[in-house]
Amino acid sequence: MDDTATDRFDTRRFEAGRNRLASLAYRLLGSAADAEDAVQDAFLHWQAADRHRIKVPEAWLAKVVTNLCLDRLRSAQARRERAVGAWLPEPLLDGDPMLGPADTFEQRESVSLAVLTLMERLSPLERAVYVLREAFSHSHAEIAEILDITASASQQHLHRARQRVTAARRRGGDAEVDPASARGIVEEFLAAASSGRTERLVALLTDDATAISDGAGLTEKLLQFDTPRRIAAIARAGFKPTPAKRRLAGGTPAIHYALVNGAPAVLFVIGDQVIGAVTFDLTGGRIATVRGIAAPTRLARLTEAWRQHDPDAPLLAQW
Repeated sequence: MDDTATDRFDTRRFEAGRNRLASLAYRLLGSAADAEDAVQDAFLHWQAADRHRIKVPEAWLAKVVTNLCLDRLRSAQARRERAVGAWLPEPLLDGDPMLGPADTFEQRESVSLAVLTLMERLSPLERAVYVLREAFSHSHAEIAEILDITASASQQHLHRARQRVTAARRRGGDAEVDPASARGIVEEFLAAASSGRTERLVALLTDDATAISDGAGLTEKLLQFDTPRRIAAIARAGFKPTPAKRRLAGGTPAIHYALVNGAPAVLFVIGDQVIGAVTFDLTGGRIATVRGIAAPTRLARLTEAWRQHDPDAPLLAQW
């Protein structure tokens, strides 16, 4: 095989594993755009490497991507961008290959917006060990090789990560919810919010419910609300359509039900452009967390996926 044919073969081999590498990077970074950059950087490393000396390409590439992501998480710029109260994960439409693998409960949970947010409390190494073990089922020996640590250190990092995620998760929503029930709760929330029924909104929320909004990217800090009545008031104001809001949105959106990172959500859509997403974490038949995401940079990949999607009829055809 000549050099050109070898390069083509090796490129195909890399591309065959691209989705898995991207899903690893997304779990580590919480950003689809940054994950794509990390995978592309890994491809450049792959092209520059002496590939004849790489015994297990999949393991080598997993190590490269993981360490590229760790470099990003540790950078001063990332620490500023991901400061507490200023960062939300980038939402992805269900079916996006970047969400895979999703065969086990742990794999699905590791890509939920709730857990991606919780993992911001972990150190970069704890986050990497948690993802490699929970989502990709690597042994501690394999993780030790990827991260250049000992197997016992990997076990300790995993133990601490699980403790922190589990403790925080107890205050959040259920990891998996019956799809029909979830849709019914979201439809009730939308009907109550758009009609201004504050008491019904309060009844749909847990006593310790929280709401978070990125302010459409117009504020440096996230907007956070932490009592059911305050959340109900914000939801009533936010979901009530007005001519001014339609002008700001650039038209009259339709509101669609969707699954985003495995959680129920409503999407505000104008034409084929998603201009806003509201996701819900549910527990015990009520809403524990509401996230409002409207910054265009956080919705770019979701919009691209939506354009390839065959949606159901909108919950509201004209908001």
